[in-house]
Amino acid sequence: MIDWLLAIEGTSLSNRLAILLALLAAMFHAFFGSLQKGKHDPWFSRGAIDLTYGLIAIPFVLFIVPYPEPHMWLILFVALIIHSIYKILQASAYSLGSYTVVYPIVRGSTPLFTIIGAYFIFNELFSTLQLFGVFLLLSGIFGLAFYNLKLVVINRDTLVSALSLAVLTGFFVALYTNYDTIGIRATYNPFTFIFWLFLLDSFLMPFIAYFRWYNANEKPNLDGLVKRGLIGGVISYFSFGSIMMATRLGEVGQVAVLRETSTVFAVIIGVVFLNESMGLKRLVMILFITLGAVCVGVRI
Repeated sequence: MIDWLLAIEGTSLSNRLAILLALLAAMFHAFFGSLQKGKHDPWFSRGAIDLTYGLIAIPFVLFIVPYPEPHMWLILFVALIIHSIYKILQASAYSLGSYTVVYPIVRGSTPLFTIIGAYFIFNELFSTLQLFGVFLLLSGIFGLAFYNLKLVVINRDTLVSALSLAVLTGFFVALYTNYDTIGIRATYNPFTFIFWLFLLDSFLMPFIAYFRWYNANEKPNLDGLVKRGLIGGVISYFSFGSIMMATRLGEVGQVAVLRETSTVFAVIIGVVFLNESMGLKRLVMILFITLGAVCVGVRI
């Protein structure tokens, strides 16, 4: 499989596969985001998820994927720092604000930072149509965020802090997206980078979660947390693993923007599984996001 992936790199098939993986990552990321913001404290949810995907990675790094090349250890170490900061910021944002407000702001700010980084780091350029698509997509995402913002009745006293953290989280999502692209392209076997990063990245949040639980005055109810962690740990490989592989095969700016269609999937999840109403305004914004994604995916 590795030889086949290497053989198609730089071809039109590689680009089509990257777009497909980016959309797959978007769908799974909508599920992943909803798992972290639920009845459990976001720190506990993330700790359970990280512990799970770390345990999943162990047999792969020991018996299946090659060990990282010597030059990869520094790359993995820096990636670990970036991912750790991102997760702390995201959990903090979810602790202060509503998921329906924080999530779209994070996803909406990420493409702006990502395409700027892709331009300076990888010399990637968007066509006029693709830039128009970015405008449509961001208009829809931020429209959803501000629409949801009007409906928020809880945590309004911490809303400014939550929104500030959401934008900062979006910056770090863009940072790890661009940096992970460097990492996954620097190794012969992309699965080496993916599984080793998942393993190394799995220690911090479980430790923080345990520390918060141990020092809590009243021990929180953790019923269902194991199930949430198991589901989230598996989904994370389809979400983050897919986008990492997409950046290996395609252009980082393009696939990163397409991943932000996760906001559409988040609304669909809410309507289908949570009995939320769609409404004309949300439908229009979803159409903006969808049309924008189509424009970004087109090469002319």
